[in-house]
Formats: sequence, C-alpha cells, structure tokens
Amino acid sequence: MKVFITGALGFIGSTLADRYRGLGHQVAGVDRAADASLDVVAGDVSEVGAWQEAAADAEVVINTAALVNNTSPWDECWAVNVMGLRRTIDAAVAGGARRVVHFSSVRAFSDEDFPDGVDEQHPVRTDGHRYVDTKVASEQVALQAHAAEEVEVTVIRPGDVYGPGSVPWTVWPILGLRAGAFAVPTDGGVFSPVYVDNLVDAVVAAADKPEAAGQVIIVTDGVAIENRDFFGHYARMTGVDLPELAHDDLAAMLEAAGVGAETADYFRRTGTYSSAKARRLLDWSPAVDLAEGMRRTESWARTAGYL
Repeated sequence: MKVFITGALGFIGSTLADRYRGLGHQVAGVDRAADASLDVVAGDVSEVGAWQEAAADAEVVINTAALVNNTSPWDECWAVNVMGLRRTIDAAVAGGARRVVHFSSVRAFSDEDFPDGVDEQHPVRTDGHRYVDTKVASEQVALQAHAAEEVEVTVIRPGDVYGPGSVPWTVWPILGLRAGAFAVPTDGGVFSPVYVDNLVDAVVAAADKPEAAGQVIIVTDGVAIENRDFFGHYARMTGVDLPELAHDDLAAMLEAAGVGAETADYFRRTGTYSSAKARRLLDWSPAVDLAEGMRRTESWARTAGYL
C-alpha cells in the first residue's frame, strides 16, 4: 500500500518511513524541505498547498508534523499542531485514504494534574502550556473528523520518546550536560519512556487494525523511572555528573538555554500512564527494554558525533 507521512524527515516520521519501506510499502511525505530521493515534498502543513496532492491514493496517512517544544509562539503552535492536522485530514479525504493516524501526546492529560496509572478514559486537560493545549485541541479535530465519518482516525498518545535521532530526549540532554545547561529537579519526578522502535511497532499495528478506528491509544514502555535515573544514562555516557536543581532554578536554567521554563513543570510529574489498552487492542508489547534502548542510543550518539 501507499503510506503518506507528514513530518516525514523528522525523528519519528523518518523512523516510521523506514519501517514501512522495509515492509515493502510505498512511502511518500511532506516536510519543510523536500527530498526527492525519499518521495518527500516541501510544504507547510498549516496551509492549503500543493503538498496535499502528494497524499493522493495513500491508504494510510500518518500525521507526525508538530512543533514539539515549549518555546514557539502560540500562533505558530496552533497553526502547525492544530490547523496542520485539519489540512492533513483534508488531504487524506481528498486522496481516498482509509485511515489517518494522528500523533498527540500524553501531555494532553496536562503536565502535572493527573492520577498515577492514568488511562484513556481520564479526561484531557488544558493547563496553559502551549504544547499541551494545542495537543488537546488537535485531538478534538481528529475525533470530530472520525465522528463525522470523513475518514477513520486513530489518535496515538506517545510517552517520552527517546532513541536514535530524538532531539528532546536524547540529543538535547547530551548536549545540555556537556554544556552545563541541563539538570533534573531536586524534588524527583518520573519519566515515562518509550523507545522509538517500540512506538513504531504500535503505530503500524494501529494503522492496520479495524478495532483501532476511532480510538485514543497511549503508548509507553510501561515503566516509570525517576528523572535522575533516566537522564543518569546520559550522564554516564558523557562522563558528566547530573546536576539537580530546585524548580525555580531549573526553570531559569532551561529558559536561558532556550528550552523553555515550562519543561521544568513537565519534569515534576509524579504520575504514570497505562499502556494496557495498547497491549490489549493492538496485541502489542515493547520489544526493546530500557537497557537495550540505551545501548542502541549510545551507539548511535557516538556514531553521530554527540559523544
């Protein structure tokens, strides 16, 4: 079949594209820059454009395009994260797609106020953080399109995606540690990792299974690990001691580093996310554990010159 991916040259988009090509499928996509060798056209997903024509005849359309940061202006976050999905759905419908898979985030539950072991039945909640609020809004766009029977839609809420190519949870911590511009909060907080290949396994299953249509599905590796322990792997790789700072000091450091003070709030999470629905509905389980994921990540980071 043909698969069309927005954000096709990004971390998750390119990993998905490689997987689908390896399975023998035709893959096309859109990103900010074109790559004709990969059948990727240039386009702005927040705007109607010629890029939408590249989705013609795709059976599955996967929306990974997003501003995944805590610093972009509100209007830009809205344009890409919300309107970009609407434009992608329009392209999918016009092209005759069977299924749209939309990437949301576990942050749709808000950054702090949700119960431990939260699952898909718990309401989402805006909290004033631009990424959180636009992901909540994007889910409404996705589920509205499904309810209106425009096209089947599945919403994926990944946990904290790390691995080769991950900017927020691999490259940034490594570079930040080396530059003295990264720390974790003194008051703990937990991380909910998902190794990128595990996530891709779940997405491929979700795009294929009829039972996943109209569903919101959390995908994490099912483990909760303290921030100091998760990022301690990168501290070991870099040979740098992992600093711990009080919340306000951490927020100031992250703001000065260009990452955004909101990230300090995210690090304070104490709740975890249930992946039971993904395991049950998709017949999925994470194949790569944290130790192996970090081994692969370190090997990539050394080859890429980050270590």
